[in-house]
Order: sequence, then structure tokens, then C-alpha cells
Amino acid sequence: MSSTSNAKWQGVFPAVTTKFKPNEDLDHAEMAKHFEFMIANGVHGLVTCGSLGEASTLSLEEKLEVTKVAIEVANGRVPVLANVSETRTTNACRFVEQAAAMGVQGFMVMPSVLYAADAREAKDNLRTIAKAAQLPIMVYNNPVSYKVDLTPEDFKDLADCEQIVAIKESTDNIRRITDLRNAVGERYQLFMGVDDLSFEALAVGADGLLAGLVVAFPAETVALYKLAKAKRWDEALKLYQWFMPLLHLDVSAKLVQNLKLVESMAGVGNEYVRRPRQPLQGAEREKVVSIVKQALITRPDVSTLF
Repeated sequence: MSSTSNAKWQGVFPAVTTKFKPNEDLDHAEMAKHFEFMIANGVHGLVTCGSLGEASTLSLEEKLEVTKVAIEVANGRVPVLANVSETRTTNACRFVEQAAAMGVQGFMVMPSVLYAADAREAKDNLRTIAKAAQLPIMVYNNPVSYKVDLTPEDFKDLADCEQIVAIKESTDNIRRITDLRNAVGERYQLFMGVDDLSFEALAVGADGLLAGLVVAFPAETVALYKLAKAKRWDEALKLYQWFMPLLHLDVSAKLVQNLKLVESMAGVGNEYVRRPRQPLQGAEREKVVSIVKQALITRPDVSTLF
């Protein structure tokens, strides 16, 4: 196994949706097709079974199934990260050991869901999972949703844990990217996890985007990243302004239903979700449909940018 310190993830990593059949069974064929679509459009990695991937509705065995599909489709072309979101540290360790044996390239680790750990507990949870994984880890820091906030000082404290190589920053506070850089330098790769802060994060030096709307618009998301990295800021801003109404749909309690509707309208997915979620209806649905229709009508041609 190569040293985890060699892992330098950057670019656009989709938090992929999990595809279901009408009866709520996993749809392996649809997932394989969708993962290939994103890789063909230039994404730099795949992250399976996160919040957008309806992790809370999946059994541990199903999470492994989804991850296996992604590994097979990627076939080494891009890294596959399996999201870790168990309620108990022991179960998280069991999951990472099985996923590692399956050939995954790394993990994105959320706080232990349901219980809001304090910083001491959260850091110990990460260290324990990292030891079990023995693969590179991206820490998902999202105090808005999960009530656990690891600060720049906490990440300084975790710097001796070599498996932790990246941070998905989702505090909704753009200042945090710069505060992290100032606190820990280049120790970690920094990814923005809030879609409608993508431009701002790249402008202040984020290494990548852990993105949602990329599941329907991968070429546009990759173009935004590449324009920013090339410091073609005027073009990046113009693309971002077109994208923004769509990106807002990621920052919602109904992000799964929103984005599966977007995928469906963009012709790259369906709206099947697992209950208690249900597809959008009424005014909620009409609002999203209107946003997507407008975006499709005014969609820029990014194929000529590079």
C-alpha cells in the first residue's frame, strides 16, 4: 500500500446520488450509467453514500454494494471515496475495513450521526476510524447539519494523524477556508462542500469542490473549477452566475428530492427516493422545475473553454 501522505485529492468530487428502482431496491445499472457519465465529463473523483446519497436509508451491506459499483466503473481512472456515516464508531470501523478490502481509494468521514459529539469525542472517533481504515481520509466538517464543528485549532491537533489528508468544509462560513490555511498551511487538501460558495472558495485557494449539482451538470462544474484554477476569473464568475439558482438547490433540507428532480429534467437520472422521502409536489416542485427550465434554456456551452 502506498503511503497515505501521497494522496493529493483535488478538483471536482461529486457526492453521488444512490439510484433506486420504483420498489426502492438499489438500481445497480442506473448507478453504473450515471457514474460513467460523470467520469466522462471530467470529474476527478466519486464519493458514495453521503447525505445526498441517502446514506441514512441504506444498510451497511447496501453501502458496500454502491461503493463496489463505483469502484468497478471508475476502474482506477478516478479515486472512489466511501462515505462513513455510522452511529457507532465500532460499526464505522467495520465498514471501512470491508470497503478497504473491496479496493476503495479512501473515505469521507462524517461525525457519528444522531449524537452530537464534543471536539474530544469527535477527534477520537476520527483517529479510531483512521487506524481501522489505513487509507486516506477526508473529514466532513458540517456543523450546520451535524452539530459538530472541528475548528482550525482542532485540525492542528489532528495533523499528526497521517491518514487524514483532506477536509470537506461545510460550515457555510467562507472565512473558514482562509482560517484553515493560516492555521495548518498545506497540511490538508481543502474542499468546499457548499455548492453556492464554490466560486468564493476557489478564489481563496480551495483545492477542490465536493459538489452536489455536479450530478446533473458535471461539465459545467468541472469548467468552473478549471477556470478558477487558470485564474480566468471573469469567465468563471459569468458561469457561476448562471449556475447559482441551481446551486442554491443543494442547500436545503430537501436537497435529495431537489437534485433527483434536476437529474431527471437534465435526462441523467430519475426521482426514485426511499421513504419517508417522497418526490416534490405542488409549489415546491413548480419552483424547482422553473429554475431548471431556465437554466437549460440559458445553458452556456463550456465545451469551447479549454
